[in-house]
Amino acid sequence: MTRAAVIQTAYLGDAVLTTPLIEVLADRFGSLDVVTTPNAKPIFQTLPTVERVIEFDKRGTHRGLRGMRVVARRLAEGGAEVAFLPHKSVRSALLARLAGIPRRIGFRTSPARWLYTESRDGGEDHEIDRICSLADHVGPPPIPRVQLTSDDVDEARRALDAAQIGTPFIALAPGSQQPTKRWPYFIALAERLSNVVAVVMIGGRQDVGVGARVSPGKYAFTSLAGRLSLRASAEIIRRARVLVSNDSVAMHLAGAMHTKVVALFGPTHPELGFGPRGTADITLGVRHLVCRPCSTHGGPACPLRHHRCMIDLDLETVFQATQKLLTVPQGTHPCA
Repeated sequence: MTRAAVIQTAYLGDAVLTTPLIEVLADRFGSLDVVTTPNAKPIFQTLPTVERVIEFDKRGTHRGLRGMRVVARRLAEGGAEVAFLPHKSVRSALLARLAGIPRRIGFRTSPARWLYTESRDGGEDHEIDRICSLADHVGPPPIPRVQLTSDDVDEARRALDAAQIGTPFIALAPGSQQPTKRWPYFIALAERLSNVVAVVMIGGRQDVGVGARVSPGKYAFTSLAGRLSLRASAEIIRRARVLVSNDSVAMHLAGAMHTKVVALFGPTHPELGFGPRGTADITLGVRHLVCRPCSTHGGPACPLRHHRCMIDLDLETVFQATQKLLTVPQGTHPCA
């Protein structure tokens, strides 16, 4: 059987959205190798269809051509005959070429297309559809999948028990890789929601300060930001009745965990193909801003220096949308 590899070294959210491609490829090629960043490794390493996860620390240990050659040699050991390249990156394509993989499949719009042996258009649909088109997949793609272990579940349970959080609760994810995608009113939202239901905040180390500034209301509040592994955070999302999230990996994890989400979009827009797909999900953003969207993935600062796409998305709108999803019965989260 032909051996296949996937090279995905983009953001964490992109890694989650690549898991349907892995499922499609596994049906055709069997288990495969995945090359990814150290941060994204937990997303792939527990999938039963992945044989090897090869770390590519492109900004650290494996920076530069010498480091790339180290990773390429390890990739070549698996004997892959075809590489799928969902990230439009010259570095990723060059890695496949250095590994001697004879078939290299990527997008026709990529700046790395000169390194591909085959190119695909990618279409205009959701990013999951575009990624799966690399494998010429026809029909609805699989739902993203993050496989949790018993240790992941226990880690999340212990954290909730220590904070005396039962069910139901709402999860809040105030972070995002790009500063312009961070909605500025999560503290006020947490305080208001905690007068209605228990609230759990999740995120990375950069989000610790947000949770520390919350003054909880009638119901329990805890911030687990910076305290949980990625997959344990996914388990928190799975247990939550609703997640409120920026356009970030947490939003995509909600899709994998079948949890309803209120997704907040500022400089980006769901029509770019990265929105949630659950039929009960709600996406919010400031309409009629001529400058929106200004980016596919956000950036460090508003190009026009006003950041109205997030500042003008008011607290009341998000609060009401979250309350609305609280009334939707659990289990109502099929993907469109």
